[in-house]
Amino acid sequence: MKLFKTMYPNQMRSGSAPAVRRLPQVFAALAMAISCVMASAVSAADAVGNAEAAKAKVSMCIGCHGIPGYHASFPEVYSVPMIAGQNDAYIRAALRAYAVGERTHPTMDAIAKSLSDQDIADLAAYYSKLK
Repeated sequence: MKLFKTMYPNQMRSGSAPAVRRLPQVFAALAMAISCVMASAVSAADAVGNAEAAKAKVSMCIGCHGIPGYHASFPEVYSVPMIAGQNDAYIRAALRAYAVGERTHPTMDAIAKSLSDQDIADLAAYYSKLK
């Protein structure tokens, strides 16, 4: 007595296309999803920073990062690092980490979330060139 019917890839299942015939559609959908993810990752990483453009954007940074020895008092006393001369890649990574919540500080979280990839690249270019 046979309990289960053996199904082969070329057999129809409840009116659907055979599994073998659906593979190109599955691969096409997968390729489309991967290309969308890769395009967004490449565009974020490839943003070329413009230090001149950043001069109009640094006002939100100078209030804390432009004062030697400055200590923020919210939410607790916090020694604010000087970012002038810091590595471009480090500044980009830090701002992205604040934007997605990997690093946290109330002020930095809000500022980083408001920045575009181009803003981040511009600010990193500007601060990395300062001494």
